[in-house]
Amino acid sequence: MRVAVPAEIEANETRVAATPETVKKFIALGATVAIQSGAGTTSGIPDADYTAAGATVLPTAAETLADADIVLKVRRPGPGELGNLKRGAAVIAIMDPYGHEAELTGIAGAGVSAFAMEFMPRITRAQVMDVLSSQANLAGYRAVIDGAGEYGRALPMMMTAAGTVPAARIFIMGVGVAGLQAIATARRLGAIVTATDVRPATKEQVESLGAKFVAVEDDEFKQAETSGGYAKEMSAEYKAKQAALVASHIAKQDIVITTALIPGRPAPKLISADMVHSMRAGSVIIDLAVERGGNCELARPGETFVTENGVKIVGHLNVPGRLAATASALYAKNLYAFVETMIDKETKTLAPKWDDDLVKATLLTRDGAVVHPNFLTKAD
Repeated sequence: MRVAVPAEIEANETRVAATPETVKKFIALGATVAIQSGAGTTSGIPDADYTAAGATVLPTAAETLADADIVLKVRRPGPGELGNLKRGAAVIAIMDPYGHEAELTGIAGAGVSAFAMEFMPRITRAQVMDVLSSQANLAGYRAVIDGAGEYGRALPMMMTAAGTVPAARIFIMGVGVAGLQAIATARRLGAIVTATDVRPATKEQVESLGAKFVAVEDDEFKQAETSGGYAKEMSAEYKAKQAALVASHIAKQDIVITTALIPGRPAPKLISADMVHSMRAGSVIIDLAVERGGNCELARPGETFVTENGVKIVGHLNVPGRLAATASALYAKNLYAFVETMIDKETKTLAPKWDDDLVKATLLTRDGAVVHPNFLTKAD
């Protein structure tokens, strides 16, 4: 059983899919591990550390992927990598298939079993495999650090002989894993924190972290959560009421961090151009949803810019990758925990249980076809 970890090919991807720690664990399961030279460099892992852990470090992606039974990646394989994959291999990554159906069809054509880690069901046994949570947690933390850096002023209230420095006001929009970590981090740094979300269950979570909850709490709000714990798409009427409340609140904020995403859909627009123009000069917006179109109407993917009225809008791509070493360590553990469930411990071979809930939820392609129900009609 051969496990392969090629270097990531996207320019802004700094993470890696295996660490020396997980290499040792795969070897303990009976696997041989091949790592492409330089794969861990941007995560602070030199080739020598992989070699010391027992992996074979190879110079090219083709040599690394040759005859691999399991391929671990951060991002889905690109067209240039597909020709190096063995038919029947398990390819496990963050696949980002929505809106990329053509690429998904290409992966199916390579004859591999492709698994999307971001589709892992949120059930107890899969918590250790939940890449959305592990990476979003870091994104929420980094968003506050980035916001503090761009703001250019102190966050906590300080009473000095020269005068009192007021505490910064930070508003978190979207209280999932990223939002909760952003709240906790902002509070630890001494800011006055408020937060909003359409899901009623988040109110108690926000308040438990010492922040104030801001939302229109009507009947629609009380039912605004799916059985899977995600936010529902709200009605136009509710959006208008919430926007009016947010507009008055946002004008008083120093830093706004947006984290709202709905799986499979463009990011909801939460901050209009008018709201941006109502903010004070020197205030900052950090848009964590910019890769899906952004929560802020004026956000630009991969750019940081200042508006005419002096508001700085930050649209960093791959925010977890801005903490590459930590993000890689957590992601690699997520991958190992999932792969371990698909390995026969006696024969030391890859043996997925195709009726397992984890496999059914994450499997995108198999035997040359797209098999995930969310994409059957789109890909056929």
